Amino acid sequence: MDWKVRAIRGATTADSNTIEAIREVVSELLDEIETRNQLDPSDIVSVIFTATEDLDAVFPAAIARERPNWQNVPLLDVQQMQVKGSLKYCIRVLIHVNTCKPQVEIYHSYLRQAKNLRPDWSLTGVNI
Repeated sequence: MDWKVRAIRGATTADSNTIEAIREVVSELLDEIETRNQLDPSDIVSVIFTATEDLDAVFPAAIARERPNWQNVPLLDVQQMQVKGSLKYCIRVLIHVNTCKPQVEIYHSYLRQAKNLRPDWSLTGVNI
């Protein structure tokens, strides 16, 4: 097997700036990414979350840390760059993983209102 570090992208939006709303969407997004990519947390190199400035009730990384087998995954939260007219209540993720999959087999998940960020990476199939 030829293992490489690959990146998995994803994004979602919360309904409000509450711990519960953020927990719901971060969990949903990470469930989707793990399932679609058959991701084993022990293969994760690192994870970077960004959140828009209107989300400050909880760190997305704190929610990820609660997941089974994610306790030793290096996680980082940063604030998303503020751009006029950009999507509100948005959480983005960049996951670096060790995998033998080619890039064309990596599935990037864009959920809820974040689907509009990358319409070319839809939920209907493998992303190219």
